[in-house]
Amino acid sequence: MTGWLLQTEHLTKRFGGVTAADDINLELPRGEFHAVIGPNGAGKSTLIGLLAGEIAAEAGAIRFDGNDMTRLRADRRSRLGLARSFQITSLFAEFSALDNVALAVQAHAGHSFRFWKDARRDRTLREPARAALAGVGLEARADTRVDRLSHGEQRQLEIAIAIATGPRLLLLDEPMAGLGPEESARMQDMLRRLKSGMTILLVEHDMETVFALADRVTVLVYGRVIASGEPAAIRADPAVREAYLGEQEARGHG
Repeated sequence: MTGWLLQTEHLTKRFGGVTAADDINLELPRGEFHAVIGPNGAGKSTLIGLLAGEIAAEAGAIRFDGNDMTRLRADRRSRLGLARSFQITSLFAEFSALDNVALAVQAHAGHSFRFWKDARRDRTLREPARAALAGVGLEARADTRVDRLSHGEQRQLEIAIAIATGPRLLLLDEPMAGLGPEESARMQDMLRRLKSGMTILLVEHDMETVFALADRVTVLVYGRVIASGEPAAIRADPAVREAYLGEQEARGHG
C-alpha cells in the first residue's frame, strides 16, 4: 500500500509523428480533486484514455493502489474501481434515466445487456441506480426518457452512470462542455458535492470550475507536463500563463 491511489511513471503514447503523452508522471492521493488542463491538442483526452485502458501505452507504467495495471483491459480496470465519463454522451435515448443507470450497474456486475428487462425490475440494480441519480441531483427525473432531458441533464446522467458502480476513482472528461451558464452552475455545484466523497481526476477547459474545485492542477502542453501544483501556484506560474491561461484571458477580452 502506498499513499497514492493513482500513479503514472514516464507514461508515453504516440500517434504517428505526434507525441500525445510525453513522459507523463502523475501522482494522485486518495480523496483529491485533481484537474488536468491545457490547450486543445495538449493530450488531455489521451491521458484519460490511457488511464481508463481504452488506449495502450507505448512506454511507462500506471499503478492503481500500488498495483501495476498498465496492461489491464478497460473492463478489468473498471472492476478495480475506475469509472469515467466522456466528452460526448453515449446514452440509450429511448430509455428512462433510471433504466440507463440500472443497465450500467447490471453491466458492471458482469451481466449481459440482453437482460435489460431484468434491470427494470431487479431492486439490487434499481436501488443503487436511484442513489446515483440522487447523487447528481436527478432523482426527480428518474422516469424521464433520456431524449427528453436537457443537454445538461444528460451530462449529469452520464456522471450518475459513472458513480453508480461505487468507483474508487472517477475520471471526468470535460463535463462542462456545451453547457450554458445555468447548467454550468448546476454542474459545478454537483461536482462540489461529489468532491467530498471520492477521488476525482477532471479534464476541463472551464477555468472557473477548475480553480473553484481543484485541490491540485496539472498543466499539459503538447503531451508534456509543464507544471503541477496548487491552483494559486498554477495561476501565478509564468510558463502556464504563457502557454495556456494567457490565451484564455486574451480570448475572454477579445
